[in-house]
Amino acid sequence: MGKSTQPLLKRCKALGINPVVMGYDKVSKRNQKEVRRKKSEYGIQLNEKQKVKFIYGVLESQFRKYYEMASRKHGVTGELLLQLLESRLDNVVFRLGFAKTRKEARQMVSHGHITVNGSKVDIPSYLVKVGDEISVKEKSRTSTGVKTILARNGDKAVPAWLEIDRDNFTGKVTALAAKSDIDYAVKENLIVEFYSK
Repeated sequence: MGKSTQPLLKRCKALGINPVVMGYDKVSKRNQKEVRRKKSEYGIQLNEKQKVKFIYGVLESQFRKYYEMASRKHGVTGELLLQLLESRLDNVVFRLGFAKTRKEARQMVSHGHITVNGSKVDIPSYLVKVGDEISVKEKSRTSTGVKTILARNGDKAVPAWLEIDRDNFTGKVTALAAKSDIDYAVKENLIVEFYSK
C-alpha cells in the first residue's frame, strides 16, 4: 500500500488545507509568507483533487473508482463523490469522535476494534448505509489505548447525519452526508471537470 511520508503540515500548506480538518491542532510557524504563482486551469483542478484525496487518505486508483461510482448514480456527480467519501467507515469513526484523526480511525478499523450492526468490520473503505449502527467492540472498550482515545474525544461535535450514544460507544447513521455537512472548503465541480476530460 502507498504511504505519504511528506510532513503533514507541509502538505496541508501546499494544498491550502487547515490542519484542523485533518484532526490536528498544530499550525506551522515557518514560512508564513505566501508565494503567489499563477496556476493553470488544469493545475487548479489537480490541486482540488489532491486536496480531497489527502483529506480522506485515499490513493488515486481508489479515488477514481469512487468518481466512477458517483458518475453512474443519478444526481450531481461532485456531491455524490463527497457523499461516498464521507460514507467510508474510517471517516464515520473519525466523525463520531472515536478517533482523533482519520489515520487513527483507519487503524482502529483495520485492527478490528469497530463493529457495524454487531459484526466486526476491518475494512476502512467499507461504505456505511443509512440505519447502520457503528460501535467500538465490547472487548476493545477496556483497552488502555482505546480508552485514552475515547476520553480525549468526548466533547467532539458530531455532524447532523450521525447520532451518537457516548455512554455505550455507539453511533448511528441517520442520513447520508450532504454538501453542507462537509467542514472544509471544496469545489467538487473542479474534480468532476478534471476527470471528465
